[in-house]
Amino acid sequence: MYMQETPFCLRVEHLLLYSMSGSNTTDFTNPSTFILLGVPGLEAAHAWISIPFCAMYVIAVLGNFTILFIVKTESSLHGPMYYFLFMLAITDLVISTTIMPKMLAIYWFNSREINFSTCLTQLYFLHCFSVMESGIFVAMAFDRYVAICHPLRHSTILTNSVVAKIGLAMMLRGGMLALPFPFLVRQWPYCKTNIIPQPYCAHMAVVNLACADTRASSYYGLFVVFCVIGLDVSFISLSYTQILRVIFSLPTKDARLKTFETCISHLCAILVFYIPNLFFSLMYRFAQNVPLHFHVLIVNVYLLMPLMLNPIIYGVRTKQIRDRLLRPCTH
Repeated sequence: MYMQETPFCLRVEHLLLYSMSGSNTTDFTNPSTFILLGVPGLEAAHAWISIPFCAMYVIAVLGNFTILFIVKTESSLHGPMYYFLFMLAITDLVISTTIMPKMLAIYWFNSREINFSTCLTQLYFLHCFSVMESGIFVAMAFDRYVAICHPLRHSTILTNSVVAKIGLAMMLRGGMLALPFPFLVRQWPYCKTNIIPQPYCAHMAVVNLACADTRASSYYGLFVVFCVIGLDVSFISLSYTQILRVIFSLPTKDARLKTFETCISHLCAILVFYIPNLFFSLMYRFAQNVPLHFHVLIVNVYLLMPLMLNPIIYGVRTKQIRDRLLRPCTH
C-alpha cells in the first residue's frame, strides 16, 4: 500500500478527458481541493463497481470487529500471538475506514471533491497504518520464532510488557516514517491539475500533480519502501529460516505438521500482504500500456483484499478463534 507509485496514471491526455467542468486545471498553486475520479472512463458503471467494494468493506469491518471482540472477551486468548492479532485488526479497520467512505461517496453520490488538508490526512493515515501493518507481521514472526525455537522461554521473553513495547514501537515507526509525506506534499506548488485519477489520496498520486522538482518526495518514498519492505521481509525470512530448521529436526512427521500448522495463518496473511506489493510495484514500472481504468480497479482490489482476508484467514485457520466462533452453534 505504501509502495504505490502512479507515474503513468497521470498522463495529461487522461486527465483532460476526465476533467470536470467546474474544476480549475491551470494557473493555480496549493489548490483548496483535489478532484478524485473514482474509476476514470467507467463513471457510468460506478454504481455496479461499488457493489463488490462495499461488500469487501462490510466483510472487513465485521470480520475485524469480530476478531477484536473474541480476543478481548476470551481470557484464554490473552497471549502474545492474539495481542498482535488484536493490533492487526485495529490497523485493518483504520486503513479501510480511511479510504472506503470517500470511495463509496464517489461511486454512489459523485462526491469527487476532497479538501487539500483532508487529502493530506487521508494520505498520512493510509501510509502510516500500512507501515504499522508490516511491522505487526514482523512482530508476529518474532512470536512464532520464540514459540517454536525457544518454547520454554516464550512466556518469559514475550511478557505483556514486552508485547506492549513492541506494539508501541511499531506505532511510532509507522507514525515517524509517514510523517514527512504530508509535509513534502504541502510544500510543492500545483499548477498542472488538481485531478487525481483514483478514488483516494496516495503519496505519489498527489506528488505527480506538482509542477516542481519532486525528487525529494520520490527518494523518500523509495527510502520508506526499502526500510519497510526490505528490512521487514528480511527479518521475517530470517525468522522462518530458523523456524523451518527446528521443524525439520523434529523426530516425527506428525510433530512437524502440528508445529508447522501454528504458522500457516501468519504465512497466509504475509503472502496476501506482500505479494501484491511486489506485483504492483513491478507493474507500475514495466506495464506502461495497462489501461487506466484496469490499473485503478486492480489497485483498489489489492488495497482492500488483505483487510478483508486477514480476519477470514485467522478465523478459519486458528483453532481457538474458530472454536469460539462456533461455540454458539454447538450449544
